[in-house]
Amino acid sequence: MSAESEWSCDANDAVQISIVQADQQKPKTLGSSFHPQFTYPIFGEEERIFGYKGLIIRLRFAAHNLRPHVHISYDEKFTAVDDAAPVDINNALRDFLPEDAFSTLPEFENAVQEEDAKDFVPPGKVAHSYFIGGRNYEIWAASLADPQARLLLNRFQIMTSLYIEGGLPLEINDPEWTLERWTVYFVYEKVEPPTPTGSQYSIVGYATTYRLWFYQRDRSEKPTAKDGPFPAPEPVRPRELPSRLRIAQFLVLPPHQGTGHGVNLYNTIHTACFNDPTIIELTVEDPNESFDVLRDSADFHILRPEFLKHNLNINPDPWSNTSKKTKRVPTSSLLPINLLNDIRANYKIEPTQFAHIQEMFLLGQIPIKHRRKGGANMSRLLIKKHKADNPDDRRYYWWRMLTKQRLYKRSRDMLIQLTMSERHHALEETVINVEDGYEQLFGFFEDREERLNAQQEEAEASNKRDQRTKRKFTVEDDEEAEEEGSVASKRPKA
Repeated sequence: MSAESEWSCDANDAVQISIVQADQQKPKTLGSSFHPQFTYPIFGEEERIFGYKGLIIRLRFAAHNLRPHVHISYDEKFTAVDDAAPVDINNALRDFLPEDAFSTLPEFENAVQEEDAKDFVPPGKVAHSYFIGGRNYEIWAASLADPQARLLLNRFQIMTSLYIEGGLPLEINDPEWTLERWTVYFVYEKVEPPTPTGSQYSIVGYATTYRLWFYQRDRSEKPTAKDGPFPAPEPVRPRELPSRLRIAQFLVLPPHQGTGHGVNLYNTIHTACFNDPTIIELTVEDPNESFDVLRDSADFHILRPEFLKHNLNINPDPWSNTSKKTKRVPTSSLLPINLLNDIRANYKIEPTQFAHIQEMFLLGQIPIKHRRKGGANMSRLLIKKHKADNPDDRRYYWWRMLTKQRLYKRSRDMLIQLTMSERHHALEETVINVEDGYEQLFGFFEDREERLNAQQEEAEASNKRDQRTKRKFTVEDDEEAEEEGSVASKRPKA
C-alpha cells in the first residue's frame, strides 16, 4: 500500500449526513445517518480526501430550520511535506455552507435546543398536505423574495451538490425582482415534539422552480409602435408576465425516498402551474433518469383520465375514407391532432413530454397479446403491415410507425448520414428499446396506483377519525353545559 493511498479516503464514505431534533438533554438524530451520492463538486473529480486516517465528516441539520453544523474527527493527520499537505476540509466546504455551519458543537446544540423552536413555521403557505403510513406531511410554497425562505434554502443548498449530478447552489443575492421569479417548496413531516420547546416540523425534501418569460405574439393584430415613458412608471412583476415554469432542483432525502413524496411534490408543482393563468407550460431543467421515471408516472396519472374520457386510440384504418395512399405516416388520420393539442395546452405539459406520455398510453390501449411482449408474430406483422387482419395488429403496426416517426425527427441529423438499411436497423432497434422501457413503466405505474389508492383510503379514514373525535368533543361539551346549567339553577339567588 502506497503512502498516498494509506492517507487517502473515499469522500462519499467519510461524509455522514443526519437530521437532528431537540430532545430532553441534547439533540437526537432522526432515523439513521446517510451518505452523499456525489462529492466531486467539493473534493474533486476523484472524490477522495488526502491527509487523514479514520476521517469522519459529520454534517448535521436542524430538522425544522435547517441550521447546519460540520464536525470533523480523525485518528491521525498527515504532516505536510513539500507540496503534499492534507486537504483543508473546512475551506473546501465554505463555498457550499453558510458561516454558521462552522460554529462550535455546543453552539449548534444550544441553537437546536432553543426554546422558540416550538414557534417555528415554514415560510410561505401550505400548498398541499397528505398522509403516508399514518404520518402527516405538508408542502409549503414560498417566494425566494421572502427572507426566511432564502435563509432556509441557503442553509440546505449543499444537498443539491451532494445528490443532484451537476447541481449547483442558487445565487440568492440577486435583486428582489429576479428573486420573485423563484418559488421554493419545502416538504415537512408534522411530528410529535419530544420536548415542550421542540418543533413539530421535520424536513423531508425540497424543490425550486423559476419562471421564464414566454413570448406570445397576437398575430391577429399588426405590430405597432407605442409611445410611453421608459422605464414604465409601474414596474412589471415577473408573476404578471406569461411564462414557462421550470423545475430547477428537486430532492427527497434518502431516508424518505421511494415512498411517494416525490410524486406528491411534483403534483403540487403541477397543480400550482395548472391554476396560474400566466403559466403556459411546465418544463424541467436537465432531469436525470430517476426523475424522468417519477415525472412519467405523475404525468401519466394526470393525463390518463383525460385520454380515457375522449376514448383516445389509434385509428387502425387511416386510409379507409380516401383513395390516395402516400409513403408518409398519415398522422392526422391516425390520431385526433386538434384534440391532443387542446389537452396538452390545457394541462400545460411540455410538447416533447406530452408526446412521450401519449405514446405510452396508446401502447397500453393495445391488448398485450398483440404487442411484442405478449408474443405478437413480428415477422407476419412486418409482412402484412397495415393490411393485417386484426384491427389491434394494425394499431400496433401504426403505433410502431408513429414512434419511429418521432424518433427520426429527434435524431434526423444523425440518421441521414447512414445508409437506408442502416437507418432502418437503427430505428428498429431504438423502437424496441423504447417499447421495452414503456412495458417496464406499466408495471411501475400499477404499483403506484395501488399505493395511491392506499394513501387515499388512509386519508379518508383519518378524516373520518377526526370527524368522530370532533363529534365526541362536541357531545361532551354539550353534556357539561347541561350539567352546569342544572347546577346553576339550584343555586340560591343573591
